[in-house]
Amino acid sequence: MADRFGGKYSPDRPAQTPQPPAQRRRRAGARVNLLFLVPGILVLTAFQQEPLGMALDLVGFGTLMLAAWLTREGLLAEDAFDARRVAKRPAIPRKIFASVLTGAGLAIAGLDPATFSPLNPILFAVLGTTLHFMSFGADPLKDKGVPEGSAFQTDRVARAVDEAERHLAAMRDAIRGAGIPALSRRVDQFSQTARHMFRVVEDDPRDLTGARKYLGVYLLGARDATSQFADLYARNRNEEARADYEALLDDLETTFTARTNKMLLDDKSSLDVEIEVLRDRLAREGVNRT
Repeated sequence: MADRFGGKYSPDRPAQTPQPPAQRRRRAGARVNLLFLVPGILVLTAFQQEPLGMALDLVGFGTLMLAAWLTREGLLAEDAFDARRVAKRPAIPRKIFASVLTGAGLAIAGLDPATFSPLNPILFAVLGTTLHFMSFGADPLKDKGVPEGSAFQTDRVARAVDEAERHLAAMRDAIRGAGIPALSRRVDQFSQTARHMFRVVEDDPRDLTGARKYLGVYLLGARDATSQFADLYARNRNEEARADYEALLDDLETTFTARTNKMLLDDKSSLDVEIEVLRDRLAREGVNRT
């Protein structure tokens, strides 16, 4: 019952939906782009050296590029983790690996083929690893919102939400092909409605049974319909098809909203029953309410 009071439904506090990833400012921006650009200096200098020096610079370049890619992927994974109330930690700590690889890449690039003195490479490795870690931080190292003893049910919800998010991402990618910004915004609006349902299910995994067909079958059908519409509209600009597709989005949004509201009302009813049962038990035990 404590989970109910602190969970998804509170009559005095409206349910809040985290801002969807598509509308959040991604941190994988200018700083990460810089990580891809700076190693290019090694390519420019590599071909001005002896073969051994060239090889070291090119290996350093490859290592730094791998570190930049891992950094970007780690930030995107962290964005997805932060956007959810219930989430499993990333299986691979990409940003931590990127910090180590950044130090390794700088160490390789700092080797002097003439002396192979270890001092400069060690300094570059320490500074590179430290500065990268300070700039981008560590990956999430613990699961979020997973109550003790409910890992199995929570994992089922996480897999279902992952699949649903893939369907939404495919819808957004497909609708861009139609070249209609208004429809892209309309799909984003539907995505927010769908994600509200995701958050409700994450708050109470028992709702997954009733929501599974929405997260799976309905979104899969919406993905396929979006792909077919985008292909058709890109070929002949069929306005009738556009009207039908917009009507489909309206129907989907209405259906998802109704189901989400029903789940919230069901939870309120369950909470009322629990409160009434507790009151009856207290009355039988002679506890007076003040």
